[in-house]
Amino acid sequence: MDAAQMVAGLAPTATIKELSAASNRVFRVRSDSGATTVVKVYSTAARERRERHAIEALAGVRGVPQILERGSNHGLPWIRMTDGGAWSLATLPKNTDTIARAGEVLRAVHDSGADITNLGSGIDDAYVRDHYRSTLDRLERYRRRLGLPAEVLETAKASDRFPVASAPLPSHTRPHPRSFMVSELGEITLIEWEWATLAPPEWDLSLATWRFTRDLGADAAQAFWHGYGASFPQERLRPWIAYHSAMTMLEAAEQRDGRLGDLAYLVKDLSDSVA
Repeated sequence: MDAAQMVAGLAPTATIKELSAASNRVFRVRSDSGATTVVKVYSTAARERRERHAIEALAGVRGVPQILERGSNHGLPWIRMTDGGAWSLATLPKNTDTIARAGEVLRAVHDSGADITNLGSGIDDAYVRDHYRSTLDRLERYRRRLGLPAEVLETAKASDRFPVASAPLPSHTRPHPRSFMVSELGEITLIEWEWATLAPPEWDLSLATWRFTRDLGADAAQAFWHGYGASFPQERLRPWIAYHSAMTMLEAAEQRDGRLGDLAYLVKDLSDSVA
């Protein structure tokens, strides 16, 4: 049975709109009363378990969706959860007050102390240092196709340019502007918890700073930073942004053949971060 048919069977009198048809499929379900919920249908049971574990661990934390119902029909695992809104920070006109509230949501997740994963330590300083260096080493083979100057890679590999990692905290790991949903009342909901784990707070904060800057502008990133209320210097995030841009480049290069000229923006971001 197709995921859309399965969701229609769950709510036969509701109006159903598909929101995403990626690996997991997401539907907004509007009841006869006008109330909306979201049903997410997962490609594998493991994906459903990961997201469910994170959301349940964060129950009651501001900005995290609430699970209303779950099940598995015709081999398709699914979760019905509260609807965070019809818009995201990536689609709404830029509003720095709203973006600052998104920073507050991420801070609440980090401060929650939630048992978000079954892992003993998650992403710690040792993992970050090893993975950062191995990412740059693997990126070397694609350097010419990317137009990545050799001196940029060498500078990034210098020990004083490595990301500094604080103690791991409950983390989202992918806080892009599109992951922050906004309701009609301006409330923020952070979605897509499938890859949540324990990680240094710098991981989330640097990725959000980088993506908000690139997608919405430096003032948006500054609003997010202030909403979060970080207590360490913003300059600490530069090696982390180099890390994220290098990981994104490597993932694209390993999956594609031919020219990679459309990744020039990542080369620039890596270069700027280690300059």
